[in-house]
Amino acid sequence: MKNIISLLLLISAAVFAQAADNVDAEGNEIEEVVVKGNVLYSDQVNALKTPVPVLDVPQTVSIVTDDDIRKQGFREIGDIIRYTPGVNTSQGEGHRDSVVFRGVRSTADFFQDGVRDDVQYYRSLYNVEQVEILRGPNALLFGRGGTGGIINRVTKKAVVGETFTAHDVGVDSFGAADIALDTNFQLESGAAIRINLHSDSLANHRDHYDGNRVGFNPTMTLKVSPETTVFLSYEYADHERFIDRGIPTINGSPDESLSDIVFGNSAANVQTLEATIMRAQVEHTLSDTSKANFSFTSSSFDKLYQNIYASGYDGTLVTMDGYYDPTERDNTIMSANLVNELNLGGVVHTLLIGAEFIQTDNENLRYDANWSTTNDDNEIFNITRPMDFTVNSGGVATALDYVTKLNRQTASDISVSSIFIQDQIDLSDNWKLMVGGRLDDFDITVDDIKNGTSESRNDNTFSPRAGVIYKPQENVSLYLSYSESFLPRSGEQFKSLSATSARLDPDVFESTEVGMKVALPNNMSLTAAYFDSEQVRAERDNDTGETSEVRGLTVDGFEIELKGRVNDGLNLAIAYSDLSGETSSGGIPREIPEHTLSAFAAWEVNEKLSVALGLTQQGESKIKDNTPGLVLPEYTRVDLSAYYQVAPNLSVQMNVENLMDELYFPHSHSTHQASVGESVNSRVSLRWTY
Repeated sequence: MKNIISLLLLISAAVFAQAADNVDAEGNEIEEVVVKGNVLYSDQVNALKTPVPVLDVPQTVSIVTDDDIRKQGFREIGDIIRYTPGVNTSQGEGHRDSVVFRGVRSTADFFQDGVRDDVQYYRSLYNVEQVEILRGPNALLFGRGGTGGIINRVTKKAVVGETFTAHDVGVDSFGAADIALDTNFQLESGAAIRINLHSDSLANHRDHYDGNRVGFNPTMTLKVSPETTVFLSYEYADHERFIDRGIPTINGSPDESLSDIVFGNSAANVQTLEATIMRAQVEHTLSDTSKANFSFTSSSFDKLYQNIYASGYDGTLVTMDGYYDPTERDNTIMSANLVNELNLGGVVHTLLIGAEFIQTDNENLRYDANWSTTNDDNEIFNITRPMDFTVNSGGVATALDYVTKLNRQTASDISVSSIFIQDQIDLSDNWKLMVGGRLDDFDITVDDIKNGTSESRNDNTFSPRAGVIYKPQENVSLYLSYSESFLPRSGEQFKSLSATSARLDPDVFESTEVGMKVALPNNMSLTAAYFDSEQVRAERDNDTGETSEVRGLTVDGFEIELKGRVNDGLNLAIAYSDLSGETSSGGIPREIPEHTLSAFAAWEVNEKLSVALGLTQQGESKIKDNTPGLVLPEYTRVDLSAYYQVAPNLSVQMNVENLMDELYFPHSHSTHQASVGESVNSRVSLRWTY
């Protein structure tokens, strides 16, 4: 691994040397031409809310475009994560996106067009223009959560003045198939409609696995005046998929002899989602230096997941557990912000002032699985392929139901009011300062319908942010930043609030980051960062009732990313991260790989043919906190791609995932639920545009 790190640093140093001093052999300064296509010069990062280039933001940001998604064959958020430094995937109990941002697991820090999207499900990519991954606490821009980072999906919007259509169809060797449409047409002067839709049938190498997804997303753009633009959007999603919780562990790691066994079946392990999302956004230019934005989002989610999974294993017999969990959630989110560029006494200020209101109603049920033989949620079975859950290990017939044992029934009402301000100050040509803060009023009431009780909690939390940037030259930024975020004691999904937790202050996450960003020739970029973060938790003494603050999770690490066009025929992306952490008890935390490495190289063989090779490597990680002997092994996965332009408007693409057919285990939810990575899979797709 040291050799890999050294190689990365040598590559970075070599490329940096091309742009560092810009002098000829005689020491004369060479005029530099800045290529604005470089992502670091982009000021169109939706999540940042200000027209400040990424180069001048004291925070690590990774951007994945629609073109990247298509060419690398990404189908899920997890596919993108594999190629992003500092983040890795978690199992998420097999029914939801779950990301570990710099050692902090989250199922709620997801945003769409800068608006919170915290319902648990697997998000589609069919209507995505780009995906933005921000690392570090992000409370100033996004409020609660965002403790290790956030993911923002920027959706495709109708484009005024253009007419285009793209058809995509694909099929893979597992039998999965997909079809998508992206069409944009002009209505009249100043108005356009764009329709994105898709239909996926899901399949993989595991028994029972299937499902389907349908998405429909029409959008309208109205150019009301030269100064005012209105964006309207409606999205409908209908998903159903099999839930796979993985395999048991033995002797400290996944039992590879069970890699073909699915510990569930199609009747017991299923997730469904039906969602409608309506969005409206108004952008109004007040002057050459000021702009106002207003957005309104109304969403409704109806989600169900039920499953059984392995909870115990002695090397011969397996203990099965499970639950049934439906959720209904309605969200109303309104936000407004004003961006103004001011010149005060010769100093330029980019000022962001904003406010946000969120109203969430959440209803949740949790039924434990119930086996007729034990009248409990646990039963023991022999291991067979397929598993037989009609007869227990003693040969006695048993049956499963999900309606006997009600574990929880709650209704939650959440109201959040927020104001924030941020000022990026150009102190000189070389120095920039960013300061700001956000005040959140978070109010939650959870009615425990089952037990006839109710608990409430109100938090007024201030989250500061500050950063300083030094630019020794126009294309180089060195920065130091500090930021905070918080997580209410009701948790990410508001399903429960006990009397004890209702009396405790939110968890606070603090992070310090030092980094470098370099915009290199040929649209290349180099970013590197070191960070140190710490969680502060409030705990209540059982004897005295007094509250004290204690250190929770601490994580520090290093990230580096080199991305762009090396020459006329080669595009390259290399990312590496090295993380270490410690729990409050001094042990090693779960889900933090010792290192992650990814590389993707695409060669343009000629005008029609391109080939690409991808590699991802993940080091060992712990399955449980403070359990040194229980690990997910290191693995390396190789992917292959090829693209051929058959005609100006027709292309064919092949993606081969896990080319070497390596058996690997990318994540685990608990001791006996290690996910089995996909075996070798080939996908062929066609794209027709006009």
